[in-house]
Amino acid sequence: MSTTHPSTGRPSRLSWLVRLRRDRSLLLMAVPAVVLLVVFNYVPLFGLLTAFQDYDPLVGVWHSDWAGLEQFRQLLGDPLFWESTVNTLYLSFVQLVLFFPIPVALALLLNSVLSQRLRNFIQSVVYLPHFFSWVLAITVFQQMLGGAGVLNQFLRTHDIGAWDIMTNPHTFALLVTSQAIWKEAGWSIIVFLAALAAINTDLYEAAAADGAGRWRRLWHITLPGLRGVIVLMLVLRLGNALSVGFEQFLVQRDAVGHDAADVLDTFSFYYGIATGNYSYGAAAGLFKSIISLLLIWGANKLAHAFGEDGLYRR
Repeated sequence: MSTTHPSTGRPSRLSWLVRLRRDRSLLLMAVPAVVLLVVFNYVPLFGLLTAFQDYDPLVGVWHSDWAGLEQFRQLLGDPLFWESTVNTLYLSFVQLVLFFPIPVALALLLNSVLSQRLRNFIQSVVYLPHFFSWVLAITVFQQMLGGAGVLNQFLRTHDIGAWDIMTNPHTFALLVTSQAIWKEAGWSIIVFLAALAAINTDLYEAAAADGAGRWRRLWHITLPGLRGVIVLMLVLRLGNALSVGFEQFLVQRDAVGHDAADVLDTFSFYYGIATGNYSYGAAAGLFKSIISLLLIWGANKLAHAFGEDGLYRR
């Protein structure tokens, strides 16, 4: 609802008090989410001070000795840190290439299913693993692909020999990516299905009347309609690229070894929190956050270069 200026005839901006009364119901609905965001995302930022201290939990943040950049100097000279960084970047790249296109493809396939009952059933099946914990998800893979799993039992029964999947460090990147696809791809298609529903169906009817086949309609109508959402999700994915998953790697670290499974999150835990060196772990976490911020900034700039809004407009 907007008002018009009596002299110019142009729309005038409502005062903040009028907008507050108008949107009070929406604002009240947003309060719990804002409180959770502040408590769990912004309040913990205070703990970043420990990255610049020789933090002692017995005396607290205010009374711990100030160390300046000493933790970062030690961090940048630690070969285990660089090994974890390389593993994180490699796993992020593999998951970006193999995982990101899957939700788009699933959304396109589900959107092509004519039966609403069948579509709802497929959606329920592919959504379900999202609600499993990583421990349960990895247990399912262990029962299927582990040394005593269904696949290896079948191979031994037919004298083919066991196939080392769950404990092979050389294929660990493909293993964790397949686990992420199985667990999260179904949930990720929600945004793309919403974007598909927003595409004007008249465009498809007009294209079909002009003789455009299914693939031409897909290429000239569907994909352009999804481009903005795809770019936005890609920017968000790149910004979260270094957070490849803590619990998933923590559970499988002993099976494949730290050389393959250590990422920045597990490095912060094992060489920071687990050893009582909280400042060292906080420095590693801050380093990861800065790199993630640079990635999301660069991805947003790239989105602007392709004519998309990204996370925010220029």
